[in-house]
Amino acid sequence: QVQLVESGGGLVQAGDSLRLSCAASGRTSSNNIMGWFRQAPGKEREFVSAITWSGSRRYYADSVKGRFTISRDDAKNTVYLQMNNLKPEDTAVYYCALDRSSFSQKVKDYDYWGQGTQVTVSS
Repeated sequence: QVQLVESGGGLVQAGDSLRLSCAASGRTSSNNIMGWFRQAPGKEREFVSAITWSGSRRYYADSVKGRFTISRDDAKNTVYLQMNNLKPEDTAVYYCALDRSSFSQKVKDYDYWGQGTQVTVSS
């Protein structure tokens, strides 16, 4: 089993920054992919970003490229999502997820999920 705990959400104004954290514990491995997804009210959950366990490969949705940066800290077993120049359309619940084997942008391919953290961006 793997446990994922997100933190760092909040209420900000357009143009501000936030950093989300996701601490992983349990049976993680070097094959794992760590991802961030988000879900706005009335919309489906969507891919935001992902990173390989080594940190050598990073993936981004087109909507966040150039504004969001994913990274990880091996010592803390934690993945971060630095979000800059936030827009009202970034408002959503953000979820951390773990895929045990390979990169995917599909919700169904991720095996473990955190509880989510709310990000609200006012205009």
